[in-house]
Amino acid sequence: MKKLLIIVTLLLATAAHADERILSFDSMIDVFADGAMQVTETITVQAEGKQIKRGIYRDFPTDYRDRLGNRYRVDFEVVSVRRDGVAEPFHTAGQGNGIRVYIGNKNVYLSTGTYRYELTYRTNRQLGFFDDHDELYWNVTGNDWAFPIDAVTASVRLPADFRPDELSAEGYTGPRGAQGQDYRVESDYGGITRFVSTRPFGKGEGLTIVLTWPKGFVTAPTTEQEVAYVLRDNRIWLFAIGGLGIILAYYLFAWLRVGRDPDEGVIIAQYSPPIGFSPASTRFIERMGYDHKSFAAAVINLAVKGLLEVIDEDGKYVLKRTQQEAAELAPGEKALLKGLFGNLNHSAGKRQALEQRYHAKIRKALKAHEESLRNDYEKRFFVTNKWWIVPGLVLSVLAFAVSLLTIGDPERMATGGFLMLWLTGWSVGVALLAYRTLNAWRGARTAGTVFGALFITAFSIPFVGAEIFALGALAKEVSPALPTLLVACIGLNLLFYQLLKAPTRAGRRLLDKIEGFRLFLEVAEKDEMNFRNPPEKTPELFEKYLPYALALDVEQPWSERFARLFGDIEGSGGTYHPAWYHGHHWGLHHPSAFATSLGSSLSSALASSSTAPGSSSGSGGGGFSGGGGGGGGGGGGGGW
Repeated sequence: MKKLLIIVTLLLATAAHADERILSFDSMIDVFADGAMQVTETITVQAEGKQIKRGIYRDFPTDYRDRLGNRYRVDFEVVSVRRDGVAEPFHTAGQGNGIRVYIGNKNVYLSTGTYRYELTYRTNRQLGFFDDHDELYWNVTGNDWAFPIDAVTASVRLPADFRPDELSAEGYTGPRGAQGQDYRVESDYGGITRFVSTRPFGKGEGLTIVLTWPKGFVTAPTTEQEVAYVLRDNRIWLFAIGGLGIILAYYLFAWLRVGRDPDEGVIIAQYSPPIGFSPASTRFIERMGYDHKSFAAAVINLAVKGLLEVIDEDGKYVLKRTQQEAAELAPGEKALLKGLFGNLNHSAGKRQALEQRYHAKIRKALKAHEESLRNDYEKRFFVTNKWWIVPGLVLSVLAFAVSLLTIGDPERMATGGFLMLWLTGWSVGVALLAYRTLNAWRGARTAGTVFGALFITAFSIPFVGAEIFALGALAKEVSPALPTLLVACIGLNLLFYQLLKAPTRAGRRLLDKIEGFRLFLEVAEKDEMNFRNPPEKTPELFEKYLPYALALDVEQPWSERFARLFGDIEGSGGTYHPAWYHGHHWGLHHPSAFATSLGSSLSSALASSSTAPGSSSGSGGGGFSGGGGGGGGGGGGGGW
């Protein structure tokens, strides 16, 4: 029995010995008077051909973030590499936030046994300079080794001899974030302070040291050097800001060249709209673009003219064609009517629900209406100058590309490039979704429309959250400069897409008349006395100009001017109801609520019903093991 126990013990001991491990990790750290450091790491390993096949690798962090999120990069230079006292081949590769040193020949496999590797490297910007002392805060081993470490020593040689009482030495052991005290400090009068571990470390454990000494023996970087370091480490910001400056300069040049509006004339109140211009055309010309409210204004105008009836069923709209012939209509209104009902006449009684299941038909009617307006009024009354946007987009892409190239690390460049491409498309989808959500809330006047607005808001939250998460990931993994550049470029291009639009001289004269008509529509009832011979306020006048008020976004003040008139009708026992509207939003005592609700709800219904389902987005004592704020060193290693 005793012999069996001895055999089992020997077998277990042999098996334990056969595990690949670091038998000893000895670090000699020389701190020079200029603030640079040279470190010699002597790492003795037990190789069994499992992970350690050709040799070992050592990871060294070189990229950090300061408290403001700016990049802080230290230099790293391999001086020499030896195995068992003989020079050994090595090569380096970028690795996340640092450099990986591969030690060994890729064509030479090691035999099972014990090997002693000696890695010497130089680095800088690792020291902390404080008001009353200087400091080395150094992660000796790193916490990412693939093997356990049996024993660790770290010897620090300073540029001057200090008495032990002039130094302060602390250490932390264990996994990252731990504050274990499994070490001892040995000091001598030769300027060397030695930290010695008092227990083996498992995988993921290591030793971090903190050594402080009096000021005046190590030269701190000057302000000029610090500024140079910041500019070098964060040159991506220089290229990002420079790129934005170039884009802005180009757009300012383009705006001065083609985007400046002609001077407006004297604005005089107009009691009627410009002759020959429909509500939709006045909105299209004023905005120099098309939107769903242009469609809504045209629908209401057709209803006021007696060609349509608007049926409002708790926020769900149905358009019904009447028997009246389509005569004396604007070209855009003819295109709209034909798109909705198939032909201009002979369609009495036909109904068209503004529901998503009819999105193809409604979308076709929208496009026909828009194209008619563009053919009739664009270039004649305004120019979009859209081709001037192309160089701005090209400059934006170049700014992204050049900023990415300054990173240098292929892995981070690939991550940044992917996230930038993904975010560009995703952001467009999120913007469209946000636009639809805003429109839904603008039209939320009933229980049904409020529920719809709540639904689309809840639907939007994950997409907006993904946008924020991706922007944060881009800032954290690559640089805060990239999301800043992305958001700024999108903003600049969208801003100047609008600013570069400009009315022609004929368009400017027409806009003066439109503005004069708006002045009449939006004036408060108490200020009407300032007008000379204004038209008499009647229910017919209210209806006649309501589509124009909707088109010019003044439906509320226009309706409020008739509150007293409708109140008098109600007070005298009379009644009034627009013949073309069937719904519960109308009320003599609140005409402004009716007009506002009708415009926003109808626009929202058109936006929803003209979009295919699923197509809108898709789219001391403060330290710890592993280092802390200001701590250097670290990393880890393994076999290869």
